[in-house]
Amino acid sequence: MSMALGLLIVRVVVGLLFVGHGAQKLFGWFGGYGPKGTGGWLESIGVKPGVAMAVVAGLLELVGGLLFALGLLTPVGAVLIVATMIVAIAKVHGPNGIWSTANGYEYNLVLIAIAIAVALTGAGDYSIDALMN
Repeated sequence: MSMALGLLIVRVVVGLLFVGHGAQKLFGWFGGYGPKGTGGWLESIGVKPGVAMAVVAGLLELVGGLLFALGLLTPVGAVLIVATMIVAIAKVHGPNGIWSTANGYEYNLVLIAIAIAVALTGAGDYSIDALMN
């Protein structure tokens, strides 16, 4: 039971934070800038077309986070999370080194490790994946 509860806590916290980030990009919720604002920033760092890429990133985060939090098709949710973080490292944080104090990729790497670990371990007993098996 303790492992299942631990996986539930990790999945829900990480998954819902990704849902929030997706909602920032897609709808401007939670202090986000929506597709237009996020798209403008993406274009400023060389990611074009900015608005379209903001929508893609927002959808990956929202859908990936929701799947991960629910424990539904957990490996798919994990892949969406990992893909988003790899792009964030490649386009934003990588050149700054590892440490988050210098806007590095430390936090992105932790999220990648969590997503991969949960995908490899399984979503646990408190998940939709477990109910479908």
